[in-house]
Amino acid sequence: MQELELKPANKSLSGLGIRTNASVMWNLTPAELVEQALFNKEAVLTDNGALMADTGAFTGRSPKDRFIVKDSNTAESVWWGDVNIAFDEGGFDRLHTKMLDFLTDKKLYIREAYAGADKDHRLNLTVVNTLAWQNLFCYNMFLRPTVSELEVFESDFTIICAPEFEADPEIDGTRQKNFAIINLTKRIILIGGTAYAGEMKKGIFSVLNYLLPYEKGVLSMHCSANSGADGDTAIFFGLSGTGKTTLSADPNRGLIGDDEHGWTEDTIFNFEGGCYAKVIDLSREKEPEIWDAIKFGSIVENTRFHEGTRTVDYSNNSVTENTRTAYPINYIKNAIEPSISGIPKNIFFLTADAFGVIPPISKLNKSQAMYHFISGYTAKVAGTEVGVTEPKTTFSACFGAAFLPLHPTKYAELFGEKMEKHQVNVWLINTGWTGGPYGIGSRMKLKYTRAMITAALEGNLDDVSYKKHSVFGVEIPQSCPNVPAEVLSPRATWDDKDAYDKKARELGAAFIQNFEKYKDFATDDILAGSPNL
Repeated sequence: MQELELKPANKSLSGLGIRTNASVMWNLTPAELVEQALFNKEAVLTDNGALMADTGAFTGRSPKDRFIVKDSNTAESVWWGDVNIAFDEGGFDRLHTKMLDFLTDKKLYIREAYAGADKDHRLNLTVVNTLAWQNLFCYNMFLRPTVSELEVFESDFTIICAPEFEADPEIDGTRQKNFAIINLTKRIILIGGTAYAGEMKKGIFSVLNYLLPYEKGVLSMHCSANSGADGDTAIFFGLSGTGKTTLSADPNRGLIGDDEHGWTEDTIFNFEGGCYAKVIDLSREKEPEIWDAIKFGSIVENTRFHEGTRTVDYSNNSVTENTRTAYPINYIKNAIEPSISGIPKNIFFLTADAFGVIPPISKLNKSQAMYHFISGYTAKVAGTEVGVTEPKTTFSACFGAAFLPLHPTKYAELFGEKMEKHQVNVWLINTGWTGGPYGIGSRMKLKYTRAMITAALEGNLDDVSYKKHSVFGVEIPQSCPNVPAEVLSPRATWDDKDAYDKKARELGAAFIQNFEKYKDFATDDILAGSPNL
């Protein structure tokens, strides 16, 4: 066995339970990992120096194959159900042993990293990969210890990711051959049968979504965050298609992070050391920061070249619509390092309401903020998903239900406490339709949305008059710099006012119906934020 090592003095393969006769590479540099990936024929180079890799049969996460081990520590604390599927602890141990046996003749890439830019809430990680490009993904996406930190590095959690290893569902208790299993007690994540690298990233996000709120009272959030010149922090929540990445990427503000953050008593901090951005239809004109970040050291997943070249064709969706890039956060020019800032002054809930009901900007009180936080609303329009032929409501608790081990009300209560304590403004922003629903109205102009967010950030909406929405009760500003007054009232933009009122009641009823599954766990304070029909 050959070991290339830049590793902690107290670290060994035996400590990880691994025995192998093949080469073991510890904490390789990006250049070394690119060389390994090319030598192993795992990937190819693009003309801008990025590494292009395919993830095989799985081009996204597989939520139904993601499990959490149910044991004496997690039985009463985890929110069990369709999101958090229980896995037997004995079955986990047997599958762990089978994976370790599988690794005995495999070349391995091992990386020490950490999640959490705030040193008081850092989670130290050891990642074991069988693919060099996936180890580069972990270098990019997690935070990187210095050489001196590596010398005394002690791991809190281990990820073992072997895409080539497939489970036997009848024997191993999995649903299919692929799996991602989190053991919160033994502090291990097992991933097999899938080469989609996002399973590692979201696995650790799920871990932090359990440990930080449950053990430390730190609110974990699926959001982007940026900071102004005077240190004022803004947070952006929003599901896919709402403009979260676009609106938080502001050349006049520093980027804290694009996806995962924690909120302590006095900081907002990024969990990650990089960005994992969609690149379908990417152009320099639309997303210059992302475009320029795709270079040597970056990874592009499931993309294709223009014929006869090594130039990526970002319009090509022949493999998947979910083409992505992974790069270190310092590839973004205005990124803040370390990725940490002060308590937010403004929080934005983004929705692309295809029904044309939600105001383009409105202010929420504490109850409404908690209610909308749990709801996590947006809408899908025709053509975005197979079978969707008309606008369809989409709700995802806390804007990230798939990664919440605890009940959503736990996060909402913590959110409400922090909002009230720090007197944070919470705004609901509709980047969707105005003047009618999808098919009749038009999409809100990006320049108006940016103007509204800028006005909120600069305090220009503090002293204007407001009017309550008839169904949702949120406060709608009656004026906003650089935005026509008639745009601010969604009802005023509809030709048929009765049709607007009917559609508003229908959407309010959809919110209430969705909230039924949370109602028994919600406080009166949260329920007070419900729409009024």
